[in-house]
Amino acid sequence: MSRSSPFAIHGRHALMLVRDERETAIIRRQLQRLGMAITEGDPLGPAAPGDGVDIIILDADSVPIKSDPVAALKTDIPFIVLVGTETPSRLKWLLELGPASFLVKPLRSAGLYTALVVAFDQAQRRSEVAKRIERLEERVRSRRVVLAAVLHIMRRHDLCEPDAFALIRRTAMQCRTTIERLSADIVALGAMPEPMPRSA
Repeated sequence: MSRSSPFAIHGRHALMLVRDERETAIIRRQLQRLGMAITEGDPLGPAAPGDGVDIIILDADSVPIKSDPVAALKTDIPFIVLVGTETPSRLKWLLELGPASFLVKPLRSAGLYTALVVAFDQAQRRSEVAKRIERLEERVRSRRVVLAAVLHIMRRHDLCEPDAFALIRRTAMQCRTTIERLSADIVALGAMPEPMPRSA
C-alpha cells in the first residue's frame, strides 16, 4: 500500500470550527488558494464532521477548558488548533486533546500550508503506528494461544515442548490451516482436531 503524500492538499476538505470573523476570513482565503473544499461550523456546536472531511481547524480558545477534551472531538480526523491563550491549564487541555498541528494567534497570511502538511503527516504516522500496535497485540494473543495448546498437548500426550509444537505444526499442515487457528481449536476443544480427509 503506497503512502499518500501529506503535501497533496488540493481537493481535500476542511471543516472550520472558528468563531472570529477575521480569523475565519484569513483561513478561508488560504484554503481556497490551496484548492480545498470548506465547511464552516461553530466550535461549541456538535463536533461530528460530515463525510469526506479530511481535516478540522478548531479555535481551541473558544472551547471551555472544563469541557472533556476527548468529547470535544470524537473523531479520527486530524485537526489543527488555533492557540492564543498560552496558560498552563489551556496547554494541558490541548495536550490531552492531541492535535496533529497548531497555529498561534493572531493569525497571519502565512503558516497554514505548513500546519496542514504537518497535520496530514502526523495523522498518517499515527495511523501506521496504531496498525503496527494492533498487529503486534494480535501476535501476542496468538502466541498465548499457541503456548496454551502446546502445554495441553504436552500434558495429554506426555511430550516435551519441541515435540508437542512439532505435532501441532504437522497437524496444521495436514488440516491446511495456520498453527494459530489450530491452537485456538485445541484450546477450545480440549483435544487435537482430526486432519481433514484428503480429496481423491
